[in-house]
Amino acid sequence: MYLAGRTPSVLLKRKDIVFLLLLTGGAVLVHGYHPGIEDAEIYLPAIKKLLHPGLYPFGMEFFQWHSQMSLFDASMAGFVRLSHLPLELVLFMGHTASIFLFLLACWRLNQRCFRGSRACVFGAALMAALLTLPVAGTAVYVLDQYFGPRSVSSFSILFAILDLVDKRYIRAGFWLVFTAAIHPLIGAFGLFLALLLWVLETSPRSIFLGALPLLFGFALKPPSEAYRRMLLAVPYFFLSQWQWFEVLGILAPLPLLLWFSHIGRKKELPVLDLLSRALAVFGLFFISVELTLTSSDSLLGLVHYQPLRSFHLIYLFLVLFSGGLLGEFALKDRVWPWLVVFVSLCGGMWHVQRALFPASQHIEWPGAAPSNDWQRAFHWVRMNTPQDAIFALNPNYIELPGEDQHGFRALAERSRLADARKDAGASTWNPNRPLAEHCLEQVEAVDGWKDFKAADFARLHRQFGVTWVVLEQPAPAAASLECPFTNAAVRVCRVPGPRPIALSLR
Repeated sequence: MYLAGRTPSVLLKRKDIVFLLLLTGGAVLVHGYHPGIEDAEIYLPAIKKLLHPGLYPFGMEFFQWHSQMSLFDASMAGFVRLSHLPLELVLFMGHTASIFLFLLACWRLNQRCFRGSRACVFGAALMAALLTLPVAGTAVYVLDQYFGPRSVSSFSILFAILDLVDKRYIRAGFWLVFTAAIHPLIGAFGLFLALLLWVLETSPRSIFLGALPLLFGFALKPPSEAYRRMLLAVPYFFLSQWQWFEVLGILAPLPLLLWFSHIGRKKELPVLDLLSRALAVFGLFFISVELTLTSSDSLLGLVHYQPLRSFHLIYLFLVLFSGGLLGEFALKDRVWPWLVVFVSLCGGMWHVQRALFPASQHIEWPGAAPSNDWQRAFHWVRMNTPQDAIFALNPNYIELPGEDQHGFRALAERSRLADARKDAGASTWNPNRPLAEHCLEQVEAVDGWKDFKAADFARLHRQFGVTWVVLEQPAPAAASLECPFTNAAVRVCRVPGPRPIALSLR
């Protein structure tokens, strides 16, 4: 065997654990914490629905499909019930714990790939500094600023690779199954990488690329027009819609990995060599899959699997190996140059995060008061409107200035009409269900939102049972409505009419 005779490294020392704990705290301070942003609009409502079944009587299908594919939501809800801790605190604890375990896995992997302890220190430190590095144009980060399935699966897949390297196949299988149970897509990517490692280890000259066009060459029924429109509303699904620098973000890592493989062979670091070669082939494979899926109309129904999100794994190892190589061969014992690089990276990443969420607190501590006007409005909604209320908002509300990508369902805990971003993406996950049609119907129903008048709100009430609206300022349409809450950013207004019976779209 290619790695025969290699023994696992010793356990971490106490000082190493203290160092990783300090890195964890520093990572939270640098990258921030925002529990209700982005994909939390999918995961948080699913958890809250399990804890409080009366929530979200309308439109829950847009987040329940994800919930059914993962054990994350049920696990979080179960932990809250058993611990009797507030969900906000559980999420923050999970976030910090996942960062620590992620950095621990990085440390242990660099123990296998390099000889000296400097590679472990520099690799973990570089990873902590670049935790929210975007993965090309895939709309994911190395690790998110909130706690979700990707937070857990990121460290579990690294532990799986670690056990594969150590020939602990049963334990590696456990980690792969665990990863798939939490995040099926990352689990599938991890399983493919595991098989690829086995092929390259047993047959080092194998390139494993000959069957690429055949694996996804079967014909499928072309998607509906509504489904196609929802797909096109999510630009990161299609490589052709990426910016040039985003495309560079998936091409540049491949020659770097081949260079790392060359260094591994030259310096007699067999694990670095094997992992780097496998990841280079891994990346080429999924670029080919992406090009295959988007080249045929009959294969568009598979685009939602987002093959280029496999580069999340590549970026993890790219950062990790870069730090290890810097520590082992470049900077070595020269502490000051490393500190300059590390502090500069941390400062740059902190600045980027502040620019991404300029109207919010950098760290949204559990139990803290809402930090911007949109969050304050959502908090008021949660405290002052009926659980069965149905809201309408600007379909692009999550991208408006000052909103800072905070999800309405996640924070207000109320039903709303589908939006043109998160629900559009969620509706593409099952081409065989009419979610795309429902999403398109609801998004089109609020077309021209800024010019809505009393008659338009009445139509939403009749068509979908909308009882409340959130209007961004200035809000001339609010003149015809009763608006019990207002601030500089929004008004929350009641839609007149008989109270409807909210029905879920089943």
